[in-house]
Amino acid sequence: MDNATTQQGPPGMTAKRRAVFADYLTIARLDHSTKHIFIVPGMVLAYLLRGVHSQNVGLTIALGLVTAVCIASANYVINEWLDRESDRHHPTKSLRSAVQAELDGRLVWLEWTVLVAVGLTAAATASTAMLCTGIVFALQGIFYNVPPLRTKNKAYLDVISESINNPLRLVVGWTMIDQTTLPPSSVIFAYWLGGAFLMAAKRLSEYREIVASHGKAQLVLYRASFARYTEISLTVSCFVYTLLSSFFLAIFLIKYRVEYILVLPVVTALFAQYLALSMRAGSSAQKPEKLFRERGLILLVVLLMIVFGIATVVNLPALDTLTSQSYISLS
Repeated sequence: MDNATTQQGPPGMTAKRRAVFADYLTIARLDHSTKHIFIVPGMVLAYLLRGVHSQNVGLTIALGLVTAVCIASANYVINEWLDRESDRHHPTKSLRSAVQAELDGRLVWLEWTVLVAVGLTAAATASTAMLCTGIVFALQGIFYNVPPLRTKNKAYLDVISESINNPLRLVVGWTMIDQTTLPPSSVIFAYWLGGAFLMAAKRLSEYREIVASHGKAQLVLYRASFARYTEISLTVSCFVYTLLSSFFLAIFLIKYRVEYILVLPVVTALFAQYLALSMRAGSSAQKPEKLFRERGLILLVVLLMIVFGIATVVNLPALDTLTSQSYISLS
């Protein structure tokens, strides 16, 4: 076999092809940048609750986006590199560049270093708060992917540690507008637990599909944490994360503008729609970057935006009773 064009992979595995520049670009998963939509609510809430506290908001927004994209891509780079052996046991992830091509580990870590450096430099230029958020974002990628920590191999901790990316994006959005404060803890926890629900639903979708087609043993070879999961435990965890997220969200909504409580039924519908989506064959829940194709989900998001907009401009004094003790009189 010509070693100039291909190199032999591990025993039992198809020979890998020689890596090209496109493979190193692919593992950064720039096509997953749609996930940064979670930054927008942070910007909106900061503007509505605090106003603009940034000397050059346009520059800060640009720097925040560079921070988020670069740090997220850095995390994806080490994710694909360190998962290359386990991903070959996954029906679709086995097609990833890190599995199919003979990547040079030195170039992979150089790519990670450059992305982190660019991201943290942009964050430091924006604000101290943005820099601290960027550092935590980068550390999350290390804790989640790099042995011996590698929280992705530990049931439940994998979901909790991965979903911290959600509130980190919220904070990035908030600090684009207000560099003097951080979001309220209630909305941070609501965002974090909402992200945990999304990750658990993704795990549930993978569990159902791969166990049905390839068996649980194959699933555990792909990711060790699945050894401790069952379909029932994953479903129950989805409900737990939903309830806790809704609890903290309700605290935030009532405390900061009681009219916002009107969005809670729509949020509940979103949770329900997403859980149902995760139980379909070939679910988009396994590839969140493709969720924009789900018409029902998008319609609910649009409805949420409409209700939120109405609750922002319309005062409903009758809802004030929710913020104080009151009783239904029988006399």
